[in-house]
Amino acid sequence: MIGLITQYGLALIFANVLIQQMGLPIPVLPMLIVAGALAADGKLSPAEIFAVAFAACVISDAFWYAAGRRYGRRVMKLLCRISLSPDSCVHQSEYQFHRWGGLSLVLAKFFPGLSMVMPSLAGTTRRNFWSFALLDGVGAAIWVGVAIGLGMLFHHEIVHLIGRLEELGAIAIGVIGLFLAGYIAIKWRQRRRFYNSLRMARITVDELYQMIAEGQRPVIVDLRTSVARDEESHFIPGALMADFAQADQWLDQVPRDREVIFYCTCPNEAGAAQVARKLIDLGYTRVRPLLGGLDAWVAAGYQVESGSVAPAYGASTKDVSPAALRSV
Repeated sequence: MIGLITQYGLALIFANVLIQQMGLPIPVLPMLIVAGALAADGKLSPAEIFAVAFAACVISDAFWYAAGRRYGRRVMKLLCRISLSPDSCVHQSEYQFHRWGGLSLVLAKFFPGLSMVMPSLAGTTRRNFWSFALLDGVGAAIWVGVAIGLGMLFHHEIVHLIGRLEELGAIAIGVIGLFLAGYIAIKWRQRRRFYNSLRMARITVDELYQMIAEGQRPVIVDLRTSVARDEESHFIPGALMADFAQADQWLDQVPRDREVIFYCTCPNEAGAAQVARKLIDLGYTRVRPLLGGLDAWVAAGYQVESGSVAPAYGASTKDVSPAALRSV
């Protein structure tokens, strides 16, 4: 690695950071740390390392911001479909964005999986570009600076360790490659296990519409985050609003003698299926996610209601509460 960084220098650092920030699951912090160690030994300029790494972050984040602003939630769904950790991609990102606001942009790069999603989410929610650029730039500067600083602080130990690895030659490269491949394989297996655990019968929008038309009065629960609801204020008529992050606090209040339908706008109905699975584990038998979620309902041309509050069968409610669930 020292040879590669010394020979190709800043171009290699720029390419590595840019590709990783664009979404390819390759390690970038080790290279930045090693570059910092080389800077401490006078082989590279720390200012130049910082400049190229920072520029790569800014280019990548500006791209995802523009994509989110132009294509909206379609970009979020795409990112979460290709993510190695899709189980909480949409909900976690939107929840953190709502809870921490601009601070989430500053800290995003320190949390795997959020460095792509947060810029896209900022664009999707139409956050002012200059506000985004300032906060994202601060976050990128801190992230790059910390990595380079660690390399400079522990440069003796890092150079010694890499020297030992280089003595091992192909063996060391093979071991590192196996660790990387193993990490990706484990994350992919977790991804498949997650989706397999959520395999259950879905209800189609046509079936739900027919159920409502026949007067069966299913309990329909909207699991979107407040960020998603602010962006798309319409909802299925009669839906209750529920907080996905606090599902464990209200699940046992869901009626057992009614059909319960969960919907969201996340890829593969992951959030809705996750909550439905929890209810099934509690002994519920009449629980299903809505196939395609709210997007499928809208695409089918069925009626929606608009506003900041969804009526719970005649009573207005913003979030599902035990009393509201008992009353439906």
